[in-house]
Amino acid sequence: MFDIGEKVVCINDTFEPLHRKLYRELPKKGDIYTVRECSIGRTKTGAIDPGISFRLLLEEITNDLDPYMDEASAEELGFRSDRFAPLSSLEEEEELEESMTMAIGKNY
Repeated sequence: MFDIGEKVVCINDTFEPLHRKLYRELPKKGDIYTVRECSIGRTKTGAIDPGISFRLLLEEITNDLDPYMDEASAEELGFRSDRFAPLSSLEEEEELEESMTMAIGKNY
């Protein structure tokens, strides 16, 4: 999925009210972050069916332990990996859009 040390950009910063209460800090759309850890995590905080996803921890953001986990196995609250895109992919996409816009502009 993502490698430790990889630069990623947040593409989805829409969070439920519960998350805004639990997290000290949340990523912001368009901001660049560095992957600190990538592991299997759950997607539904406090739900009976936790769901499964890749969980990212970021160098630039540190949060408290997940209050819904047993104290002995509690992990830091992380973020679903689908909220992020590799920075290189986004840069390539923006370069392509820019070159297409310039090409279209030359035709008019």
